[in-house]
Amino acid sequence: MDRIATTKLSSKGQVVIPEPIRRRLGLETGTEFVVLGEEGTVVLKVVDPPSMREFDGIVARAREDARRVGLRRSDIAAAIKAVRSA
Repeated sequence: MDRIATTKLSSKGQVVIPEPIRRRLGLETGTEFVVLGEEGTVVLKVVDPPSMREFDGIVARAREDARRVGLRRSDIAAAIKAVRSA
């Protein structure tokens, strides 16, 4: 019965994940989550950072896509500057 549990929202907006569930999922202090909310449902999804190999692949694909559409480093710098000054 470690798959279902109840918990309450604190006055600070915090929710405690019951220990049996934390233990079963291997959740530790500092684990980060994406939180989705829709029509009375809240979903917590553990954020799993990519491995360095996966990250290298992501960067390579991003560079390839940027080259394909003609994006330059100066375009990126200008976009960052515009967002930061907004």
